[in-house]
Amino acid sequence: MILALCSRRAVWHEPLRSALRSYSEASASRTERLRLFEAFSKRPDRKGAEPGRELSIRLVDGRRVKGVSGVTTPLQIAQDTRVKGAVVSKVSGALWELSRPLEADCELQLLGFDSTEGREVVWRTGACVLAGVMETQFGAQVCREGVSDTGLYCDYRLDNSSVCLDEVERRCVEAAALKLPVTTARLSAHQLRQLFQDDDVRLQCAEDELMLGDGVGVYRCGVCVGVCSGPLLPHTSFLRSFKMLQVSPVTLSSGPDAAGVQRIMGVSFPGERERERWEHEQEEAKKRDHRRIGKEQELFFFNDVSPGSCFFLPKGAHIYNTLTDFIKSEYRRRGFSEVVTPTLYSTSLWQRSGHWEHYSENMFTVTCEPHTFALKPMNCPAHCVMYEQRVRSWRELPLRWADFGALHRNEHSGALGGLTRVRRFCQDDAHIFCTPEQLEEEMTACLDFVRSVRVGEESAVLFSEHWELNPGDGAFYGPKIDIQIRDAIGRQHQCATIQLDFQLPIRFNLEYVGADGQMHRPVMVHRAVLGSLERMIAILAENFGGKWPFWLSPAQVMVLPVGDGSEQYGRDVVQRLKEAGFMADLDDDHGSTLNKKIRSAQLSQYNYIFVVGEKERQNGTVSVRMRGGKQLGQRSLEEVMTSLTELRESRSNQEHF
Repeated sequence: MILALCSRRAVWHEPLRSALRSYSEASASRTERLRLFEAFSKRPDRKGAEPGRELSIRLVDGRRVKGVSGVTTPLQIAQDTRVKGAVVSKVSGALWELSRPLEADCELQLLGFDSTEGREVVWRTGACVLAGVMETQFGAQVCREGVSDTGLYCDYRLDNSSVCLDEVERRCVEAAALKLPVTTARLSAHQLRQLFQDDDVRLQCAEDELMLGDGVGVYRCGVCVGVCSGPLLPHTSFLRSFKMLQVSPVTLSSGPDAAGVQRIMGVSFPGERERERWEHEQEEAKKRDHRRIGKEQELFFFNDVSPGSCFFLPKGAHIYNTLTDFIKSEYRRRGFSEVVTPTLYSTSLWQRSGHWEHYSENMFTVTCEPHTFALKPMNCPAHCVMYEQRVRSWRELPLRWADFGALHRNEHSGALGGLTRVRRFCQDDAHIFCTPEQLEEEMTACLDFVRSVRVGEESAVLFSEHWELNPGDGAFYGPKIDIQIRDAIGRQHQCATIQLDFQLPIRFNLEYVGADGQMHRPVMVHRAVLGSLERMIAILAENFGGKWPFWLSPAQVMVLPVGDGSEQYGRDVVQRLKEAGFMADLDDDHGSTLNKKIRSAQLSQYNYIFVVGEKERQNGTVSVRMRGGKQLGQRSLEEVMTSLTELRESRSNQEHF
């Protein structure tokens, strides 16, 4: 299928009433789906709600307003208190749609597009509008819609036809302007199968959502019904701008009915101002794109011989290993022991852990008759197997096991994107087995670990200590803490995770002998600080714009000899630096001028440039320049190496010494 780009000229232009008419002309199957949705969504009031009761609502600025349970909505309060730009709310810490009536006294926080949650709501609703446009105006079979880290998407199938990105964008704007109401309902598995009984592909995608929790969120927008995984806007006129970005093939499942599916990706906005700000962010992000940096600095590359798996070149491997060594040094200080576990396991292990039921489609499998094996997507079941190898005593708890084994996850091809979403990766993964009495201390230690792991005190990547409750966040094992970090251009990334697990110890019947001589169940804690090393390298590359801090840099020192007599001295300096573990190179190109060599080293982002001539050779010194151009003057080689060692060991982002 070909997606054609075209200009914004109204080649297929229709009046707005035509778009409205297309929304009202539902097929028989669509009409039945609408009937079922309306029937299923008429559910009784939530338990505990008292309709008609007077409410006291506290706003984040300290003001208190009155409301009526079952009647007053966050949208009404936003309008009454003249809060502009609200797109979703938090009620006592829980995400809450603007159109959903309040049920009890609460603290209300109104969030705009500038928040992570608000942006997702705008994009998620935009995905619903896009799905409706593709279905009703282009005749596509929509498989699913949703949001990713970068925007919205719609997976669809449209045989023997092509669509124009600009035309899709224009029709989305027109459809949103109709102020179509958006309603949601949460359905059971049985109701879901009834709703999508005539669409096997849509049903399969919808059933995937069942793995994440009890029931599935379903929406109605105009005459279209689909699956949603979170809050939506009250109606479509909150959306005033769309930008369609690209289309690509996507793999939904191994079933034959899922062949020929395309993914159209885009972004939606509540206004032109937000679009302009986003476009500026995109331009800045493009300059810092880790894929461009990886290519220019010869750090890594990808190849179709292993899609979604990174090839790290020597300089990239240096960054990878430096991060790993950093975490390992912290492990030794904090009482963790490193273990090594297999990569391939029988499906019996994954069935025992519960992952096969919920996660099998994301695993790579290998069949060796009569058995089926799977590459591990996580380490926790293997660590449970290690724990159960003998009887454990309370005296040896807590056990803290770290594992740097390679993990493999069968991500959809359309979701792959440089180092941020890969199929083969490694985490600074660890699991803690402890007694319930030890849990608080272990959690505190984990949080301290995360707090201490900042890439230098002056870094823009900082650990935020602002905590927010996120109920129902789809945690597979149990309650968890996700740590958000913000990079140099304001983007948020979720990296570190600390998660309690009461399920795997039960599934594996893990026990320890307590001080009372009885058998007890341990608590398991899943913990990652950096998260995926691949993803962390991408975040750091873009945060620093390829200007790596010295301790992490794959290009630390470039030595430039001036004159033929100083070339051997330059080689000796490089050798001394390499023996001390520094990443040093020599530019001995006789055809280049000194200024050209200096400029080349600066463009290659070498932290320091050592110029050595006859004077430096005689005195055992080097003339030091920083990559920004500042000259630190002539220093003894011994002094410089001592300073660089201190700079490396401190893991500071400072460049002066």
